Amino acid sequence: MPKPVIAAINGVAAGGGFSLSLACDLTIAAESAKFVTAYSDIAASPDLGMTYFLPRLIGSKKAFELALVKKILTAQEAEEWGIVNQVVPDEKLKETARELALQLVNNSSLAIGSTKKLFGLSLSQTLESQMENETEFIARAGATQDFKEGVAAFIQRRKPKFKGM
Repeated sequence: MPKPVIAAINGVAAGGGFSLSLACDLTIAAESAKFVTAYSDIAASPDLGMTYFLPRLIGSKKAFELALVKKILTAQEAEEWGIVNQVVPDEKLKETARELALQLVNNSSLAIGSTKKLFGLSLSQTLESQMENETEFIARAGATQDFKEGVAAFIQRRKPKFKGM
């Protein structure tokens, strides 16, 4: 999916809910949010992509430990571990997520999609091949109306009006 997915977590993200939050591109958590794998409590193994996403975010040793032991992470710990991008007061969660979404909506959807694709590709590429990917993507971007609009807006010191073309 070329569009970024934003998660706004309040309460407890346990098991599959935790897994789904890991799959999101950007995650904001309320101060009271908690994260727990909870699989060992029900004699189950992780699902919904947890064993894919969690090691990539926090490293395999920490991910394995978290999956085996019932450690409940606070929102602050989840941010420190790289599981969430931002922790906000509970009453600001919806507002912060909405502001982030509006900020993204005003950016070029083409640039966002390309950036998301490049970061996804980077996980299985060498530096050399990833730099080739970046060169290819930036060349494609240079041929778009959004790129021309972005450059013109920069030169004219105004906000760009992207159309996704």
